[in-house]
Amino acid sequence: MKKALLFVVMIPILSFSQGKDVLRYFISKDNLVGVKNKKGEIIIPAQFINLTGVKNGEFVKSVNNTIFFDSSLANKSEVEKNSWGVVFDEKGNLLYQPYSYDNGADYFSEGVRRFVKNGKIGFVDRNAKITIEPEHDFVSPFNYGYASFCDGCDWEKTNDEHKAIVGGTWGVMNTKGQPVQPLIQHSEKDVEIEGKYYPNPFSYNEKEKNILQFFEKQNKKISDIYYVNVYNTISENEKNLYFEIVERPKENFPYYQVNTYDYGKKELDILYRFKFLVSEDGKKFYAIEDFNEGKNSFETWLKNEIKEAKEFQKTHTDNPNKFKNNQN
Repeated sequence: MKKALLFVVMIPILSFSQGKDVLRYFISKDNLVGVKNKKGEIIIPAQFINLTGVKNGEFVKSVNNTIFFDSSLANKSEVEKNSWGVVFDEKGNLLYQPYSYDNGADYFSEGVRRFVKNGKIGFVDRNAKITIEPEHDFVSPFNYGYASFCDGCDWEKTNDEHKAIVGGTWGVMNTKGQPVQPLIQHSEKDVEIEGKYYPNPFSYNEKEKNILQFFEKQNKKISDIYYVNVYNTISENEKNLYFEIVERPKENFPYYQVNTYDYGKKELDILYRFKFLVSEDGKKFYAIEDFNEGKNSFETWLKNEIKEAKEFQKTHTDNPNKFKNNQN
């Protein structure tokens, strides 16, 4: 399980909603959870099963002016298929139901997360703004600027009690939700998805190029750190990493987010490792530390990662991808 109490994962700047109004959870007589304001007025009716042990009168944690209920609606007819939890604004308006992934709400990936409406899947950003309307039966998370989608497909239970998507017509979309056709000819800059190639989706201004240059200078160190505990022998060429800006400063998010990708342009980690934040002026660099995007200075992160890599190598001397001890 990746869940704790009622909070949103992978969204920074977590704060109580006391700046605008003091919101508190309340428990009804039948042990359902809702939200009241400081006047005692009901903002969100008690309609959620209290699966996470919320206490009566407990402060609501509001993130980016939204409230996430990480639990089930008592009225199952209101639950979207393949969804997990519900997101409201601070006035009690229902915004969306996140897509269910890994026993919880979908993670934010490249600045957006999946949600479900009328059985279809779309995307919202961290401010709960719809970026791609729900039109497809299934859509994968974004990776390197693209997501795979299918229509006419469905979930099928497998022998290991998990589910797999079967059937349907598949395609690839960009971050605007537009279908993209594979290239007839391609270069090393392009992206391979299921054996087909698509145009490199990233372009940058001079300021953004300077941000990425900072990470490029650290490419070898970060690469050696990542591969030190990988037990397949990796060539130096295959160890090369890619750094891309996947999110830019916006309301409630004064950062550039930089993700790291491997030689095949696959994200190194679906959660938070090897993901970075850069201040809006492009001068301060941070590493994301946890599910809620707590951050640490890049220098401190790098120092700790180098220490851990060296310690790992001391106890695993058979690792094929050696970390160079002369790196500082």
